[in-house]
Amino acid sequence: MLHLLLLTILLVAPGFAQSPRIYSDDGQFLGNLNANRFDPDSVANPYGRYGSPYSPDSVNNPYGRYGSRYSALSARNPYSTAAPRIVAPGGKYLGRYGANPYHQESTANPFGAYGSRYSPLSIKNPYGRFGSPYSPSGAANQFGRGSPRR
Repeated sequence: MLHLLLLTILLVAPGFAQSPRIYSDDGQFLGNLNANRFDPDSVANPYGRYGSPYSPDSVNNPYGRYGSRYSALSARNPYSTAAPRIVAPGGKYLGRYGANPYHQESTANPFGAYGSRYSPLSIKNPYGRFGSPYSPSGAANQFGRGSPRR
């Protein structure tokens, strides 16, 4: 019965089963936020455009605009206030995918709404919709699938 319910949810509500997406402050799409190494648009795919450490559009490129420790638009800059935004399917804002532990919207802030392990909007909440490795919309889901960019 549980399998039938999950299948119904996945087929009837396709927005529920899609990974959150990352966008920079300058409007650039930066990939799907999931742990699926085989999703071509995932930040976890080391050979894809958005996960490669060599791609200019990757948050994993330590020398790129979105992955450098020194760029204002970077997810890795611990002082950035303009880190990439995380947007769930349907347009729900999930904070900034950044390394600044003091910015109130950063996922690195353990006391903020988007970085707390207890917040329902956090990708760090292992029991929440956006942080659980078992949730179809979870950023930690290794089987997560991306959503259409357009």
